[in-house]
Parts: sequence; C-alpha cells; structure tokens
Amino acid sequence: MPELRKDPLSLRWVIIATERAKRPSDFRPEPEAKSGGFCPFCAGNEDKTPPEIAAYRERGSERNGAGWRVRVVPNKFPALQIEGSLNKKADGIYDWMQGVGAHEVIIESPQHVTSYAGLPEPAVQEIFWMYRDRLLDLKRDRRLKYGMLFKNVGLSAGASLEHTHSQLIVTPIVPRTVNFKISSCREYYRYHDRCLVCDMVQQELAQRSRVVMETEEMVAFEPYAPRFPFETWVMPKAHASHFENMQRKGIEELARTMKEVLLRLQKALNDPPYNYMVYTAPFDAQEMEEYHWHIEIIPRLTRVAGFEWGTGFYINPVPPESAAAYLRETAV
Repeated sequence: MPELRKDPLSLRWVIIATERAKRPSDFRPEPEAKSGGFCPFCAGNEDKTPPEIAAYRERGSERNGAGWRVRVVPNKFPALQIEGSLNKKADGIYDWMQGVGAHEVIIESPQHVTSYAGLPEPAVQEIFWMYRDRLLDLKRDRRLKYGMLFKNVGLSAGASLEHTHSQLIVTPIVPRTVNFKISSCREYYRYHDRCLVCDMVQQELAQRSRVVMETEEMVAFEPYAPRFPFETWVMPKAHASHFENMQRKGIEELARTMKEVLLRLQKALNDPPYNYMVYTAPFDAQEMEEYHWHIEIIPRLTRVAGFEWGTGFYINPVPPESAAAYLRETAV
C-alpha cells in the first residue's frame, strides 16, 4: 500500500508510492551536456569576474590575482543589489520595496572541479568557514534580514557553470519557507518545551533506520517524509539556531560529513545533479531555543509536475529507509 507521511517541520504531507517504487539502483540522472570551454572561475581568470569581496589567499598574493583558495565575488547578474534604501510603500492593496540585498558567489576552489567532495578535507573546511564569514559580515547591515546559502550542481539543478561554487542571497525580509519552519518549531516548543529538531535527531539516532552517517557532533539522515528520493538532511546533534555561530570542531565535522554524504550520493546515483540549502536563523534573532539550523540536500532524480504544483503534495517512489540503507552500503 502507498503511505502518506507528514513532515513535522514543514507540516507538508508526502506520498511514499510503494506501488510504483523503484530500487535505488534504478535511478540514473538524465545525461547533461558539459559546458566545456572558457571558465571565469578558474585560477588565472580573476579579471573575468567582478572584483572580489573576500578571499582566503596564500601569504603575499594580491587581491583579484592568483594565489587564492576560496574566493567570493558579486554575482554578475544579481537578483538583489547592495546599494540603495528599501523605500517601502503601498501600491494599492500590494506591498512594494526596492530590490536591496546581496547576491554573492563563493568560488570553492581554484581548480576546475565540479564537486568539492573530491577535495582534501581542509579545503572543504575553508568553504564552510567562508559561509560563516559572509553571514557574519552581512548580518551587520540592518537593512538585511536573512541569508540563504545554497548550491546548485548540474544544469537541471540550475547551475550555469560546472566549476564548483555556492551562492549567497541576502534578503530584506525573512523568506516565507523559513518563517513557516520557525512557526512550526515555535508551536512545538510552546507545547513540549523542547526543540522539534532536537527531538527529531534523538529519534533518528535511536531508530537508526534512516541514518546515513554520524560524527561526534553531526548527523546525516533521510527525513521521515522526504519530498524526493534520497533527500538528505545534515545538522548538528546539539542544539544550535545560527549556522554562523559554529566553532572550529563543528566546522571540521560538518566538512567531513558533507564531503562523505556527497560522495555517497555521487557514487550511489551516478553523479546526479543536486541542490542544497542551508537553513539558519534570521539575522536579527538572538539564539533561538525553538529553532535548529540544518542543511537539506535534494538530488534531482524526479520531476515536479502538475499534481505537486496543484496540491503541495510530493510523490516519492523510494522509502527513506531504503534510501538510507543503500547510501550506508555505498563504499566511499
């Protein structure tokens, strides 16, 4: 029988379509054309990007030149721009404001690689240090309310360049999806006096059927009600609401966890396109007892069609328990 499962964080129902279930090995991503040719993100092409905002560099190397390890530049075609004031106003029954914010590209390596999963662990750690640094810098701007870090890999996942990179878009309002998660967590905390995600972590670690891997501080698991096959969540075991407040050990273990999870997904699913998003607390929030930061990784193995758009339901043909077992068994 198919199953209906509800995710307590988003309050979204999903259909686990056991009648049309696929074995994990049945998934093969559609072939994607390689872009090839010139890459503005490669070492030596620093003058082909907008001037850098931040970089981790070798001692003595010059800004906007070679010698960097991780580099941040403005997006050449930004969704929002840092200059200006919000100028909020009404437009009849509608609300309007100027498109003020930030849109940055984190170039994760000077090497032309498509995934940081193959980089040495210290290089992956620096990517997450840069995530942290950019959030800490931009949250000082009182016009800005939320920073969404995300990564698109593969053309069908929205990536226009192969070279491994992430993006950061900072908005003057808290996005609806984030507000919804916070509201769910707040309601659970009001009733139970506990963090919803902390309870989720404890249950997953106790049951272990959906756990992919864990370290001392981090855990990766398939959520109970995943929208997509092999959707994987990564989060700290101990309560923490703000990604940017992580310390050294947390960064080290997050880098190890993300590197291994992405390697498992790449090997198990023949290098699929994917997205991931970092869900952290709003800039103006103090440490939140009810909210818990986390990363959601979504391999692009199925398509969203009319039923999903029309109802908000998602149909997933792979039970998360099967996906987790398959990833655990994948050698890396």
